[in-house]
Amino acid sequence: MEEMKILVGLSGGVDSAVAAYLLKQQGYDLSCAFMRNWDSAAEDDYNGNPTVADPICPQEQDFLDAKAVADKLGIELLRIDFVKEYWDDVFHTFLNEYKRGRTPNPDILCNQHIKFGSFWQFAKENGFDTLATGHYARMDQRNSRPVLCKADDRNKDQSYFLCQVQRPMLDHILFPLGSITKPEVRRIAAELNLDSVARKKDSTGICFIGERRFREFLSNYLPMQPGDIINVDNQSVVGRHKGVLYYTMGQRKGLDIGGTGPYYVCGKDVAANELYVCDEKHQHWLYSDACTVRSLNWLADCPETVSCMAKFRYRQPDLPVRLMKQEDGSIRCEYPETIRSVTPGQEAVFYLDDMVLGGGVIDQVFCHDADLMQSVRNKAHA
Repeated sequence: MEEMKILVGLSGGVDSAVAAYLLKQQGYDLSCAFMRNWDSAAEDDYNGNPTVADPICPQEQDFLDAKAVADKLGIELLRIDFVKEYWDDVFHTFLNEYKRGRTPNPDILCNQHIKFGSFWQFAKENGFDTLATGHYARMDQRNSRPVLCKADDRNKDQSYFLCQVQRPMLDHILFPLGSITKPEVRRIAAELNLDSVARKKDSTGICFIGERRFREFLSNYLPMQPGDIINVDNQSVVGRHKGVLYYTMGQRKGLDIGGTGPYYVCGKDVAANELYVCDEKHQHWLYSDACTVRSLNWLADCPETVSCMAKFRYRQPDLPVRLMKQEDGSIRCEYPETIRSVTPGQEAVFYLDDMVLGGGVIDQVFCHDADLMQSVRNKAHA
């Protein structure tokens, strides 16, 4: 077996715990590390509204669970603080994208800048040459080069969230869970008596921040500015929104529009502070047939023009698209059969079969009703 020194990201959840166990069983030289990336006390100071804390905050409980796993497996556990890096590289970007009226993906930002950025830098500086995590994804070889692929468990596949990992990193990553299923992971944890994590529910919410009442959380940093909700079909004002930044394409719940419905968010104008919606009978407003993608990260060689599959959000089925590279480094992504709720700020991730070609941020979305939407805005402002 090739000698390598591995640092495993141990989060306090069942996936990373079983990933560490599997690597140890294979005889690797490994240590584990727990990353602290969000300062709840600083959040309280920023908001000026400290709340009554639980006896142990969720992040500290995660550390204790990670320590219990490391102790049980007999593996060294390090504790690393990336609070400043997370704030500067992930959370500021997250807020700035929302200010522009876009919907960013914090999990992708976190993988890019923290788990496979700052964490990898720490690993190299401390003598490790490989990182391992509990992500459901696979590493493979194509034409003697490492490539990122979907996990065998398609229901849990997380390759979408890894699209901004830098290509040179692919030589230094292990994903031990790439070929097993989530039920198998839980079974292994139970058999090992990893009681702290075996039945622990999967983490949800914003990466490293956790579950929050999202609108209230965001309003601490981006104050609410109420405005009109406009039905694009007849230019009528049908309600009031609490802040146009807090809504995303295709959203139905939380609009608080009385009377007929349901309504769906189909656009917004940040400068005018207007939210555009359509009703059940006019959902064509939600569909587009092309978009521009920027901030591209290629994980495999891609020709100037290629037909492939794409996801425009996690859990979305793969959809056929055609990519055309542009002179400014962006790509034009076309899907003539139309796709619903493609959202600026979200990530478009491209696949050839099970291999990740790369991904980038959706910048502009185009549809046959673009001129009509502009006329609606002009009438609304008249």
